[in-house]
Amino acid sequence: MATFQHQRLTPWLLLAPQLVVVGLFFFWPAGQAIYQSLFTQDPFGLASTFSGLQNFIDVLHDPEYLAAFTVTILFTLSVAVASLCIALLLAVLADRVIKGSRFYRTLLTWPYAVAPAVAAVLWSFLFDPSLGRISHFLELVGVHWDHHINGGQALALVIIASVWVHVSYNFVFFLAGLQAIPKSLLEAAAIDAAGPWRRFWTITFPLLSPIMFFLLITNTTYAFFETFGAIDATTAGGPGGATRTLIYKIYEDGFKGLDVGHSAAQSVLLMILVAALTLVQFRYIERKAHY
Repeated sequence: MATFQHQRLTPWLLLAPQLVVVGLFFFWPAGQAIYQSLFTQDPFGLASTFSGLQNFIDVLHDPEYLAAFTVTILFTLSVAVASLCIALLLAVLADRVIKGSRFYRTLLTWPYAVAPAVAAVLWSFLFDPSLGRISHFLELVGVHWDHHINGGQALALVIIASVWVHVSYNFVFFLAGLQAIPKSLLEAAAIDAAGPWRRFWTITFPLLSPIMFFLLITNTTYAFFETFGAIDATTAGGPGGATRTLIYKIYEDGFKGLDVGHSAAQSVLLMILVAALTLVQFRYIERKAHY
């Protein structure tokens, strides 16, 4: 009997450290955000008044929040799609047997070691209107670049910096998936006179679909949350809110504006949005993955 009780207790003891971490850093902050979203607090946190769903109503009727929502969707789609496509292209090229292929693969994985904020600063120097090499080249071809006053160019800069960092992460998974595909399948298709393009779309790409599905979820989460540093270090949400995403607006309202109630309501809405997107991906997109 004691042995049976010990066997039942052992799994919970092994899970305990992870459960404590998840509880402290996810469930507890999430619960606090939900609680604070139902109250209106003064900037100093000395008094609070129960407001129910009024904070959510105010947020959903706020033009700046709706603009940030639009920017977030555009930014997330651009980062996720561009990161996946570029990484897949690089992985296909690196998978070929060429001299020095290991050296090239190592170089392609290095950018992921750079923090998003640092990468954004590097790209902002390259696109600097006065000193940047890329902006100088753009001037030669007739494009005036100044992301300090042009909202579209500022958003493009942040997208480029975010994609550059995350391409390496996707590249590692795609390359591992390509190397796991049996070469006999591709050789058999080549014997049947299937060209490289057809072999890729009928054999390689379907076998990569589980990895593609996993990376789609991680890229979406990355674009929603982990790009805060890149935005804060380069554009600070400007100019004119052109690069203000939902996560950055939460920071502005909560830490700069000291509006805890509305900031918490935005956090809850963002959590619901990400959960809904993840559910849709599992519900509809996972069906197309071939395991």
